[in-house]
Amino acid sequence: MSPPNSAERPAVGRGETVAADAPVRLSEAGGAGLGSRSSVATASPAVHTVALHKRFGNTIAVKSLSMTVERGEVFGFLGPNGAGKTTVVKLLLGLSRPSGGEALVLGAPLGDLETRRQIGYLPELFRFQPLLTAREVIRLHCRLLGRPKTAWTQDANEALHTVGLLERADDRVGTFSKGMQQRLGLGVALLGTPALVVLDEPTSALDPVGRHDVREIIRNLRERGSTVFLNTHLLEEAQHVCDRVAVIDKGTAIATGSLGELLGHHSRVRLKVEGLGPNWWSGLGRFGRWHREDEWTIVEDIDPKRVADLVGELVRLGGRVEAVVPEQQSLEARFLELLSER
Repeated sequence: MSPPNSAERPAVGRGETVAADAPVRLSEAGGAGLGSRSSVATASPAVHTVALHKRFGNTIAVKSLSMTVERGEVFGFLGPNGAGKTTVVKLLLGLSRPSGGEALVLGAPLGDLETRRQIGYLPELFRFQPLLTAREVIRLHCRLLGRPKTAWTQDANEALHTVGLLERADDRVGTFSKGMQQRLGLGVALLGTPALVVLDEPTSALDPVGRHDVREIIRNLRERGSTVFLNTHLLEEAQHVCDRVAVIDKGTAIATGSLGELLGHHSRVRLKVEGLGPNWWSGLGRFGRWHREDEWTIVEDIDPKRVADLVGELVRLGGRVEAVVPEQQSLEARFLELLSER
């Protein structure tokens, strides 16, 4: 990746340039902490950090971050603006040096050059040269990645087909909408079948159809064994595709786990029950906290596994259960709850 203060750098191709902030495969440039070309142990986690720390002067951007991302999972990295998410991504990609702590990516130290060849990255903000066609952008990055020239045509066709741009392959990038450029950036990040794909707000510029397509691409990556690290503030996107998530605030993870683990103890059930006397639920406190909402009776914090037992108990007491609507706290509500507890 180009230094952020350079406007352009010469590309390998004759007469071509690539924008400094275009999405790239990370083997295209060096980074912090480049060291030995250690072999990657496939049994190791995709990402593992222990007390990772980053300070900028007197400002602590990342504070004692410990987390593990397993191979082949889609891992959501969630947090408010200024929480340290982007700094963590730069540390994991070897684009910034940590101030303390330890981390391994694909079993190798941060910034290991050979490991960087196995990582695809789509930054949130990027740009391509507007005079290049989509096909030329892909072929340029194939060259930067070191792909055999005989594979460039197939690589370009597959990448553009995957992101839905094959019909626009020979159109100039300058004619593309922001959403189409986002798709093209995703295609670049997927070149070479990377073991780890880091996506920073991949659906931020897309319409509902585009967001659906990206979700399908992410699911396909998981099916083929790639690990996806999804940095997003769009909680609905995380809820659609992530196996596990980490909620980060003020540079540290305040909750990590599957969505079921984060939300499972915060479910409730809405009931419509006839045939029982007033305040009939007073003897059923073992199932959860009860209250009324209009014509519904609500049980808060009920274990989802006990809903059937509750219905059976109501029938035993002589009630007629007309409706049972299990509900689970949304990820957004849980996210805000976690932040409020800080």
